[in-house]
Amino acid sequence: MTGLSTHVLDATAGTPAVGMRVRLFHSAQGEISTATTDGDGRIGEVIPGPVEPGVYRLSFDTESYFEATSTPSFYPEVSVSFTVTDPDAHYHVPLLLSPFAYSTYRGS
Repeated sequence: MTGLSTHVLDATAGTPAVGMRVRLFHSAQGEISTATTDGDGRIGEVIPGPVEPGVYRLSFDTESYFEATSTPSFYPEVSVSFTVTDPDAHYHVPLLLSPFAYSTYRGS
């Protein structure tokens, strides 16, 4: 399996972050994709594979997500930059989110 996927979990609510807009940027090409998380907080194909080598950035619209539930938050956007080196690999970038903190890692 190749490509790029993401998954957003709302750690405060203990649920997937449904309906969050996520934009993908390439360092040389600018914005190349926009998608919204599904009912499980996932975007199965931010872009289908293979993903060309380079530096990418996922931008998660946390402000709109938290405003929809009237939840005060500190980060209006979370940006995660990462490097793709192998076009034959699958890249999964999860985000664990709360109104005042977040973490991420390279998933599988």
